[in-house]
Amino acid sequence: MYCPIIDLAKALVSIPSISPLDLQCQNILLKRLLALGFNIMLFKNKHTSNFWAYRGIGVTLSFAGHTDVVPAGILMNWKYPPFIPVIRDGLLFGRGIADMKGSLAAMIIAAERFIVSNMNYLGRLSFLVTSDEESSAIDGTIRLVEYLKSINDYINFCIVGEPTSDHIIGDTIKIGRRGSLHANISIYGVQGHIAYPQFAENPIHNAAPFINSLINTIWTTGNKYFTATSLQISDIYSGNNSENIIPGALHIRCNFRFGTDISVEKLQFDLNSLLKKFDLKYSIKWKLSGLPFLTSANQLTTIVKTVIQSIYNTNSHLSTDGGISDGRFLKLISNELIELGLQNRTIHKVNEHVKVQDLQMLSIIYEHIIKKILT
Repeated sequence: MYCPIIDLAKALVSIPSISPLDLQCQNILLKRLLALGFNIMLFKNKHTSNFWAYRGIGVTLSFAGHTDVVPAGILMNWKYPPFIPVIRDGLLFGRGIADMKGSLAAMIIAAERFIVSNMNYLGRLSFLVTSDEESSAIDGTIRLVEYLKSINDYINFCIVGEPTSDHIIGDTIKIGRRGSLHANISIYGVQGHIAYPQFAENPIHNAAPFINSLINTIWTTGNKYFTATSLQISDIYSGNNSENIIPGALHIRCNFRFGTDISVEKLQFDLNSLLKKFDLKYSIKWKLSGLPFLTSANQLTTIVKTVIQSIYNTNSHLSTDGGISDGRFLKLISNELIELGLQNRTIHKVNEHVKVQDLQMLSIIYEHIIKKILT
């Protein structure tokens, strides 16, 4: 039986658009938007495809998302081929269906239904779509944002379709995201023969107390909107391939996830202070993936919570947890921004899937939000 949202979601999943490649996913969306009378602007940056589409003038509601997906992983561990969408027992399987091709399908179908019933609505409906959110995020949404800022074109309300729901659709709305700061630490010693430690200086031994302190340090306790700053070590390695050598250096990769209760400069100062406390010879390379952000007003949040409550009888929880998203760029041109999408339990996993009824429900929620803002 023909179902527009399911058919569109399946068509998108069928394309193996491993980030940053789009592989014509966006063309499927653009054809539908053109048929609705949207103005289209295409932005191609290296391997990344982006578009900005808009219809109408005035108060602007924008939907944002990405067509790129993470790799499928070990294919033999999938119940069904990851890029051949399959529906079983009310579940739609396929890489990217939850993150976030399902949300894109829900947005497009919601826009179609709304415009057919409200051809002369008040305001502007728009879409910002990229294909590098899952990879470098350097040629995608950030380029669209730069362009819109350059022409002083700003967004009143923005909804990013990231998978935010935990148990049922709409139970969690993201009103911000934590910042992400990477630290690549090198601790130096003196290389030598493992049988003659008196002639060497083992950086692993020297770093052990520091590593223990690094793990147990309380960086912040959080605030009203953000949980306590967390630090996770992702790798420790010396690059030593011989069992008879004391290495000359130890490398530690770690990441801070932090809220608005601490600055990047303070985190950097505190980590340097901790290293100096243990009298270590070291160097650090820093990489800031994104600053924390929080929606600055509550009109959009109130509208979305009201819609979800009326349709699904669910009291939405407001959250800022999870990984970083393109919301960190979109917030630069959006007065109010939230993230609302499908369940996130299987994203980036083998056998990624969503409930078919969730796709339909999400599209209904999106449509009612559009009506609340543009009519």
